[in-house]
Amino acid sequence: MTAPRHFIDLWKLDGATLRLILEDAKARKTARKGWPQGRVDADAPAKDRVLSMIFQKNSTRTRFSFDAAMRQLGGDAIISTASDMQLGRGETIEDTAKVLSRMVDAVMIRANVHADVERFAQVSTVPVINGLTDKSHPCQIMADLLTIEEHRGDVGGKTIAWVGDGNNVCSSFIHAAPLLGFKLKIACPAVYHADLHDLARAAGLNGDVTMSEDPKEAVRGADVVVADTWVSMGDTDHDERLKAFEPYQVDDALMDLAKPDGVFLHCLPAHRGEEVTDAVLDGPRSLVWDEAENRIHAQKSVLAWCFGAIG
Repeated sequence: MTAPRHFIDLWKLDGATLRLILEDAKARKTARKGWPQGRVDADAPAKDRVLSMIFQKNSTRTRFSFDAAMRQLGGDAIISTASDMQLGRGETIEDTAKVLSRMVDAVMIRANVHADVERFAQVSTVPVINGLTDKSHPCQIMADLLTIEEHRGDVGGKTIAWVGDGNNVCSSFIHAAPLLGFKLKIACPAVYHADLHDLARAAGLNGDVTMSEDPKEAVRGADVVVADTWVSMGDTDHDERLKAFEPYQVDDALMDLAKPDGVFLHCLPAHRGEEVTDAVLDGPRSLVWDEAENRIHAQKSVLAWCFGAIG
């Protein structure tokens, strides 16, 4: 039996695969321009296939985008929270993976603990997709890269500035940087730094990834500025975080340090007035709404790749 194609961390893939997925996403989005959201793509690569979606964390964009993606690919989806399942009552991850492997064609998990998704994938005989964990968010970054390339061309050689928490989304940007050849400048408080293992891995791949505590230095000359919420689901140090991140708010003054045509991204939901001002989020340099829509298009191509329809 051929091993399933899992999509768990970008660093486990190669640049050619990421490029293939991005180009397929562009083509699919262009081909259905003006279509109603429910119309199926011409090639219907998920025809007769079912995706199981398991949510341990609340979701808006991940839930709706994967559901819409499967419908547009000609397939179907079954949605469940962990508390709806025996998984929430003590059934092991491995037993759940074995059962679902016989009932669906792929599994997307939005999980609390990254290791749980890896354990699931080790046993699953169908593709497993990381819809978000505490360690990475690869589907979000594919949508972000798609958005950048739509508006500014090939991400290779571009400079992306990350401002704020060195969190799971930041980690996936680190994973992608050496594979697609963009420069990543991270600015975050020392206590909330990016994952050191991710930074070391990127360095080993000759990635141009740097980290400092200075948001102005990170943003200066950048093509893209990216921010995320300062307090994520599960964080218990709310007040400490708000105090530490106060100098990292993305406002017009900070954006003015980027290139004149520099753009702003945020994976949403945004805490307006905290990590970003209304003027930036709703302003002409913001691509956040295209970015949110592109979750559908990027994930369609991730699914197509997992099903073996491309590559």
